[in-house]
Amino acid sequence: MEASYISPLKENTSVPGKYLFDGDDIDTTDGEESVAEAAVVGPIVIVDRRALDRECLARSLREHNPRFEFRTVESIDELRRQNGTRAAPSALLLILGSRKVTEQSAKEEIVSVVSAFRNIPVIVIADSDDPVQILSALESGARGYIPSNVRLKVAAEAIGLARAGGVFVPAGAFLALRETILSAAHGARPLHSMFTAREADVVEALRQGKANKIIAYELNLCESTVKVHIRSIMRKLKATNRTEVAYKLRDVVS
Repeated sequence: MEASYISPLKENTSVPGKYLFDGDDIDTTDGEESVAEAAVVGPIVIVDRRALDRECLARSLREHNPRFEFRTVESIDELRRQNGTRAAPSALLLILGSRKVTEQSAKEEIVSVVSAFRNIPVIVIADSDDPVQILSALESGARGYIPSNVRLKVAAEAIGLARAGGVFVPAGAFLALRETILSAAHGARPLHSMFTAREADVVEALRQGKANKIIAYELNLCESTVKVHIRSIMRKLKATNRTEVAYKLRDVVS
């Protein structure tokens, strides 16, 4: 019976007999236990400055999936010092805690880790589930982003996905982005949040520098009605003349 693996294995020359994921597909057959076992031999390394937190996470993940080996280090420098003496990791969990990816130091750390461990997926774990933070992590090269408010089972599956060559982001983040996009596409424009529908039409005409007569003609209004709308617009913008209206409208629609 054939067993299909998501990613092929590439020999890790720094540690004889150990293998790393490379990102494509391979097929193998029963009896090739050394290859199959190699897929889970590389430890998942948890990088966290907080000793208690990293040990608790390692223990929880280990109990959830005993097939995987979990190792903890305080820093990437500690991991580098172990290079050549310990099995190469199959994934790196970079714990940011309350730090934000958009902070320069955090972003630089992710980029540095990704660059130093090119064949190893880096997964960021942080407190924030803000889509901006998640996108920033992915842009920095991370292969996954796990908010600390997810359940342990979700975190374990996310790690497995990244090890297999996939990219994990929480669904809630994309739902939030979807709402933002839909609001921008179909929601009320800034003009309509301040003015009535007819006033917004007049505003658009004023922004184009059209005279009252032209506005009245194009909107099928009396010129006196246009003037009433303009006075209302000036009052809402706290403007004293048409020139000031045009100037302040730049801030409203920018």
